Amino acid sequence: MPKVEPFEKHVDIYEEWFVRNRFAYESELQAIRTLLPEDGTGIEIGVGTGRFAASLGIKLGVEPSKTMRKIAQKKGIEVVSGVAEALPFDNNQFDFALMVTTICFLDDIKASFKEVFRVLKPKALFIIGFVDRNSPIGRVYQKRKDESIFYKDARFCSVDEVASYLKKSGFRDLTYMQTIYQDLGKLKDIEPVNEGYGEGSFVVVRGVK
Repeated sequence: MPKVEPFEKHVDIYEEWFVRNRFAYESELQAIRTLLPEDGTGIEIGVGTGRFAASLGIKLGVEPSKTMRKIAQKKGIEVVSGVAEALPFDNNQFDFALMVTTICFLDDIKASFKEVFRVLKPKALFIIGFVDRNSPIGRVYQKRKDESIFYKDARFCSVDEVASYLKKSGFRDLTYMQTIYQDLGKLKDIEPVNEGYGEGSFVVVRGVK
């Protein structure tokens, strides 16, 4: 069952995070852009309120939260009700799929990744942005998750875990980018984006079908 209740009830708090942590948000967008194709038909899975899709020019999303779907639709995004484990699309339909800070809320990562693989065209791209569980911010989130409205039921993943799920689902040629190297409260500007992982708390992984 998708973990949508906190997002239905506290969408204002969710949206406020992006305003309060503008530099973190901009850093995440910048990291995603480095691995996102410039053209093609794409989809964001777990599109939320459209914060990422709208900024990245993605016109289609999947989202289980009705409240968030409505906000994303106001931003010009076509949003379909659904979950990652059972995507409401035909096989071989998209040139790329994006998933940002969604993986920790999935009921079944393995099933979700297989579904993404199914709906992507051959040689299409799957881009995942997430907070690395083994990073400084990831460890803080993990430690304090019982106090969080949104992360109480979340399951944070390490980069190696995400890579393993991707490979087992059939994705290859993995590429890694990272950003956000200090506490969110200390950010005074957009953080640099570098290849690899292990230093930045926000990691983007791209796999090829």
